[in-house]
Amino acid sequence: MPLYEHVMISRQDLSNTQAEGLIEHFGTVLADNGGTLVENEYWGVKTMAYKINKNRKGHYAFLRTDAPAPAIQEMERLMRLHEDVMRVLTIKVDKHAEGPSVQMQKRDERSDRGERRERR
Repeated sequence: MPLYEHVMISRQDLSNTQAEGLIEHFGTVLADNGGTLVENEYWGVKTMAYKINKNRKGHYAFLRTDAPAPAIQEMERLMRLHEDVMRVLTIKVDKHAEGPSVQMQKRDERSDRGERRERR
């Protein structure tokens, strides 16, 4: 089956558990249509470059899927109809990258850096 990667942005006024619940919900939509949710990452609340639906921030989630095209089309259709989802980006890939995504690697690097120096 084809491999896909998705980035989903949901409304900023959701709680973390509600945002992660959206990931599980769309994972079950894929499973019902013959696909699988290989891996998911919740990136947290991030500031966007421009406002979307009067929101400056949003909950970002990253999904790696293995599903036939009709399952992806159905999931995207339901995402567009869902009131909590603001944007979705889907990309077809040849193979999934091993390990965490670039966003999660950045978060790990930040924690290893140490203390900031004081400005004079």
